[in-house]
Formats: sequence, C-alpha cells, structure tokens
Amino acid sequence: MAGLSRKIRENIVLYGALFANVGIAVAKFVAAAISGSSSMLTEGVHSLVDSGNQVLLLYGQAKARRPADATHPFGYGRELYFWAFVVAILIFAVGAGVSIYEGWLHIADPEPLRDPTINYVVLGVAVLLEGTSWFIAVREFNGKRGASSWWQSIRRSKDPAGFIVLFEDSAALIGLAIAGIGVWASHYFANPRIDGFASIAIGLILAGVAILLAREAKGLLIGESADPAIISALWTILAKRSQISAVNHVRTIHTAPDAVFVAISADFVDDLPMGDAERLIEDIEREMKACVPDLTSIYIRPEKQSDAVRQTPPA
Repeated sequence: MAGLSRKIRENIVLYGALFANVGIAVAKFVAAAISGSSSMLTEGVHSLVDSGNQVLLLYGQAKARRPADATHPFGYGRELYFWAFVVAILIFAVGAGVSIYEGWLHIADPEPLRDPTINYVVLGVAVLLEGTSWFIAVREFNGKRGASSWWQSIRRSKDPAGFIVLFEDSAALIGLAIAGIGVWASHYFANPRIDGFASIAIGLILAGVAILLAREAKGLLIGESADPAIISALWTILAKRSQISAVNHVRTIHTAPDAVFVAISADFVDDLPMGDAERLIEDIEREMKACVPDLTSIYIRPEKQSDAVRQTPPA
C-alpha cells in the first residue's frame, strides 16, 4: 500500500490531468450535442485524446519499471520514451486531424445556431479544471527545472510525462479560449461558419504541439546524453586522480529518466600496478555513484591517449 501511495504522489501530474480530462470530455460532448457547436465537439475530442494520452503514459511508466533481464540488460526504462512518441502521434493524427476535419465539415455545411448558454457553462468549468491541472503541472515542472529557462529545461528533461502534460494543458487552455471566441462570434455575427474556423484553429495548435512533442520524444528514444552538469562532475572526479594521465572521453546515455549509463576511456600512468588500477577504478565508481545517484552502469576502460578517440572536456 505504501508503494502504491508513493507512485500516486510521483504521478500526481498525470492523475490530475487524467481525472480533469475525463470529466471535461463528457461535459463537452453533451454541450456539443445540445448546441451543435463544432468547436465544442472538437474540444471534446481534444479532451478525450488527452485522457487516452495520460493512460498511455501511466502504462509506459509501469512497463519502464520492469527490472533488467537477459533480453534487456539495461532495463526497460526507454519504453516510456516509445509511449511518449505514440502520444505525440495520437495528438497529431486524432486530435489535430479530427479537429481540422470537423471544422471543414462545419464550414461546408453549417448547422443552425442554437442557444449557446450550455457551451459557456461547460467552457467555464473546463477552464477551472484545466487550469487546476495546468497549475499542478507548472508547479511540478518549476520544482525540477531550477534556474534553467523553460525551453532549456524541456530540451534537457529526460522525463517526458511532465512536459507532455504541461504542453497538453497549455494547448487545452488556448483551445478553450478559441472555442469560446468561436461560439461567441458565431452568434454575434450570426454566422455559424465562424465556429468551424475556430475548430480548424484548435486543430492547427494541436498539430504544432504534436510536432514539438514528437521531436523531443524522438531524441529521447534514439538516446540522449546526461545533463552537461552531470558530465562535468564526472570529468572533475577523473581529473583529480593523479594515477590518470589523461581522460580520453566520458560518454553518457539515459536508459530511463532516472538511469544513466556512462562509458569512460582514460589513460592510466604506465607504472600503475594492476591491483592498484583495480582498486582505483572501484574508488572512482563509488565516488561517481555517490555524486550522481542516477548512475546505474559505469564502464571504465584503460586506453592509451594516442589510441583513443578524444573528446573535449566540458567548459
């Protein structure tokens, strides 16, 4: 039970977004059925897709926690990155595609205008729920990004769940504003086609968000290095060892959001006995793991400087 509570606390952003989106989707579909609003129907699809995305990310996190085995000796952590990429595809194909298609149909064959009151009520409730989810996501994200800018933190983040929810909630709030303007303008100008244009605008925003998410997820899926601060710390640990005459390279890759593999090539002094070299490597590994707890695998290879592919140390 304690483990379950801990997982819920860790995924508060995903659970908060999931519960909000399920309730909002139902309300939007009801409002769309009563009012005939294309942008409300689009927003309902948007919230439904977002709900499915949160389920996929939770599923991906569960799968990523599986321990390493003979088939996957470094674990299953990067499976989360695969599901993050699937989420980006769904946002583009279903969220953006349906929104643009529905908007085009409404422009070509608009439905008669009906009382928009329920649309405004649902939009108000949706803003409240989405805003709460967005606030939780922003708070969690700010707690992790430190002094980095938002964009730098997103580019460097190795945990896609946090920034995907942040992007989705931001797009949702913008979409709600556009839907509200579309409903109001349709009635103010007595032109139901405006609502269809609002639906297309929402679809274009979703497409842009999907492209950004796909780009970030692709980088994680292919394999990204650890944060520059981590790499710099590892170089510092190696550089202060007098038994090492040169550090050829320090290469890292994330095998999960909180798991890093590091491969090191170093030129040891020629007169270092084998037993001393083994103890030195053990000491370095202990110091690195104490400095960077996310290090799960450390490979240190003694290699002559003249034979190695050199890497410039971080500034």
